[in-house]
Amino acid sequence: MTKEPQKQPFDYESFKQEAFEKLKQGQPLGGVDGILTPLIKDILQESLTGELESHLADEDQTRNRKNGYTSKTVKTKHGAFKIKNPRDRDGTFTPKILPKRKTILNEALDDKIVSLVAIGMSYSDISMHMEEMYGVELSTATISTITDKVIPIIREWQGRQLETVYPFVWMDAFVIKVKEEGFIRKKSAYCVLGVNCEGHKDILGIYLGEAEGAKFWLQVLTDLKNRGVKDIIIASVDGLKGFPEAIESVFSDTEVQLCVIHQIRNSLKYVAWKDYKAFMRDLKLVYKAANKELAEKRLNDLDQKWGNKYPIVMKSWRNNWEDLTNYFKYPEEIRHIIYTTNTIEGFHRQMRKVLKTKGAFTNKDAFMKIAYLALQNISKKWNRPVHNWNRILSSMCILYGERIPLSLRL
Repeated sequence: MTKEPQKQPFDYESFKQEAFEKLKQGQPLGGVDGILTPLIKDILQESLTGELESHLADEDQTRNRKNGYTSKTVKTKHGAFKIKNPRDRDGTFTPKILPKRKTILNEALDDKIVSLVAIGMSYSDISMHMEEMYGVELSTATISTITDKVIPIIREWQGRQLETVYPFVWMDAFVIKVKEEGFIRKKSAYCVLGVNCEGHKDILGIYLGEAEGAKFWLQVLTDLKNRGVKDIIIASVDGLKGFPEAIESVFSDTEVQLCVIHQIRNSLKYVAWKDYKAFMRDLKLVYKAANKELAEKRLNDLDQKWGNKYPIVMKSWRNNWEDLTNYFKYPEEIRHIIYTTNTIEGFHRQMRKVLKTKGAFTNKDAFMKIAYLALQNISKKWNRPVHNWNRILSSMCILYGERIPLSLRL
């Protein structure tokens, strides 16, 4: 503790003249050597002194009085500086503007850190950036503590009530690494992306589980139902075994469309490189056919030409044929968005750009913090309905009129 020094009045006229000269020289307003930093420091110091005097005036016991000050380094977006934190004899004074153990002045700096996390900067890079730009030294542990403030928000987001009907939903998972019991293990992040009846995209949920499997997807679908989803009209998913059955067990009326692109990728794993171009040329005639009947004819042609050489490929197409070809019953604008899971894979690509700087996550909350912040940044662009939504909704009303909310039926 140090005795309270003699207060020197802040010379505003001198500061104004000095600030004007510095501004002409190109010195920044904020930052470690910012022009405004001395003024902010003085305002803060005066505010703390005023708070203590007000506290002492309200005290019933007149024996309580000023008791010197302690030195404290405060971090702000305009730089870091030391202030003299006033004390009272009884220790009952707690300043509101800068509570005990708080070293960051306001939410602006916190929000800046959170926004940097959302675009994928690592904690160490953020620490360097904050020191360079604002003269604020922050440890990675401090940054983690600041981002922890979104955890209650995430809990609320995870349990929020959903809309009753989603015309389109895409479901897929991607792999991340998590530290558990001293080992780095692979986990699957299960994501559900839906389009509501107004045509707006929304991530309905992100779930962390073991390697992707139909059993966990069943838990995900059950959670969606418990949160208010009564109907999913069309669900686009990959070819994971048991996935369509898991969907049907929770949403019995949902039509499942297996991703054609996933099926093609899986097929090409078994095709020799020298046959790639010829095989793909023939396969394209199948999935780009005008209707299902023509597609079946061309699948038979494909089987006759390549079946002996690649029987596993042809067997896979025939086993999945019904769920692969549901898109043929729809007009082009609907076909285009349901025949593949590219919509959610595009979201995953953006997520990976953010997550790749993190390496292995220390726990589930550490992953969810970054994933949620990244989602908020990505979804800023989802402020318009999907392309051609009016035409799509018109077709959906004709095909599934009774399942579309009455207010949106044409």
